[in-house]
Amino acid sequence: MGFKQLQSANPLVVSYALMKPNRSERRLLEARKHAEALRAKVMHHDYQYHALQSPEIADAEYDLLYRELVDLETEFPELVVPDSPTQRVGGIGSDDLFQPVKHSVRLLSLDNAFSHDELMSWQKRMERSLGHSPSYVCEPKIDGLSVALVYERGILTRGATRGDGTTGENITANLRTVRGLPLKLKANEGVPDWLEVRGEAFLNIADFEAMNRELGEQGKPLFANPRNTASGLLRQKDSRVTASRPLRVYCHGLVHAKGHTLKSHWEVLSYLEQLGLPVHPMARQCPDIHAAQHYITELEKQRHSLAHEIDGVVIKVDRISDQEELGTTAKAPRWAIAYKYPAEEQTTRLK
Repeated sequence: MGFKQLQSANPLVVSYALMKPNRSERRLLEARKHAEALRAKVMHHDYQYHALQSPEIADAEYDLLYRELVDLETEFPELVVPDSPTQRVGGIGSDDLFQPVKHSVRLLSLDNAFSHDELMSWQKRMERSLGHSPSYVCEPKIDGLSVALVYERGILTRGATRGDGTTGENITANLRTVRGLPLKLKANEGVPDWLEVRGEAFLNIADFEAMNRELGEQGKPLFANPRNTASGLLRQKDSRVTASRPLRVYCHGLVHAKGHTLKSHWEVLSYLEQLGLPVHPMARQCPDIHAAQHYITELEKQRHSLAHEIDGVVIKVDRISDQEELGTTAKAPRWAIAYKYPAEEQTTRLK
């Protein structure tokens, strides 16, 4: 229908005809909806595989979903968004990479306990200070690299190393390549305008060994251990190198969630999980110190069957009000302690 014909037609019909999207616009609208659905599926399966280590579909099926999204975004470049799973591929480091980042709250270290007697001494100090016996949360102490993450309106905008606790290094580009770490939080769980969390980056033992086998076959020097390797990968100037390696992150602490008040550390872990952030599946609530001791003993028995290296257990007073009352020393929170397992020793014959 031409413009002159439209002028002589019924005004309601004219209005509809002018507003009706043409074929290319309809195709773009359909593509946008399909891309959003594909992104949601890919991010869900990334979380299941890399964070929960519990895949729901075969690798081939995942690859088809991912490839379909790539093809769609290639056909319609205007659909590409910064938080798309396809944007994890990385590139050459920007000017921000490794620039100093001042933490909003100092990242403290933990005091250590090397025996159950030392743990009980710590617990007695908690009781004296609080006037009651607190409950606890226990988590495996991963031998990895501490990271600080900031999400603004649900989007990952900054990632940094711990550094000296006050100032770290900007490694946002490299952390964006970690598949188990969402670039965008789940919007249906009340995403805060500002969310700052702490976590630990690491490599699974099997992934580390596979990397060393690959290097050995190529006649290249081998990596020393998973922890140092993870640290090196997060400090790559070319984030494509980081993207090619199976780094993982577990989140274990909340600094601030604007507009949200949580009453316990267990609530914190549950809240982070609801937002789509990976938390350690072996974290446990312990009603008293004896339950915490039992957890420590049982986890030590499983130490060598875990997917990643641990060097102990982190025990935290659960209630936030108790944490605030206990406060911190110059270097560590009084409400948390790391129970350290005996150091691993191996004998090597040098030829």
